[in-house]
Amino acid sequence: MIKIGILGDIGSGKSYVAQSFGYPVFNADYEVTKLYQNNKVIFNKLKIKLPKYIHSFPVDKIEISNAILANKNNLNKIVKIVHAEIRNKLNNFLKNNRNKKIVILDIPLLLENKINKKDDILVYVQSKKSLVTKNLKKRKNFNQKLLKKFKSIQLPISYKKEKSHFIVKNNFTKKSVNDGIRSILDKIE
Repeated sequence: MIKIGILGDIGSGKSYVAQSFGYPVFNADYEVTKLYQNNKVIFNKLKIKLPKYIHSFPVDKIEISNAILANKNNLNKIVKIVHAEIRNKLNNFLKNNRNKKIVILDIPLLLENKINKKDDILVYVQSKKSLVTKNLKKRKNFNQKLLKKFKSIQLPISYKKEKSHFIVKNNFTKKSVNDGIRSILDKIE
């Protein structure tokens, strides 16, 4: 099985690119959302570590945001609690898809959390900063301060780009993404 890890800046279109490959995708952001909505054990752990912020189940993303904005250490506490469960879900995904030719890993902190393996193929999604900013501002609950906190725990974009085997230029059109993906698949399939 070939594992393709998707890298890029926040808002660069990583999830869109991941889905566009047409292979099974592990989307960590989606899995985290499901944890917040369905997992009482995670809720209880968060409530114990962050009692001033986490009050209700399912966990409200606003409560998570408020905790992160109040103190950068809270982000690390959240990541520690959620990370182990996401890793379990990733392992199950890989086991369930072991017979697939290719799987896509859409995991925002792929390199930071050392989730990728040496033989994984890394694809960097490159987008113009102005287009990224425009798209981020369209998101529900967009918060500039929160964005900065998340960026503070990420590796530099230049490092991610340097570690990547391929670059997909995303100008937020289907054609640009599909052309980049086709070029990659032609080389690895």
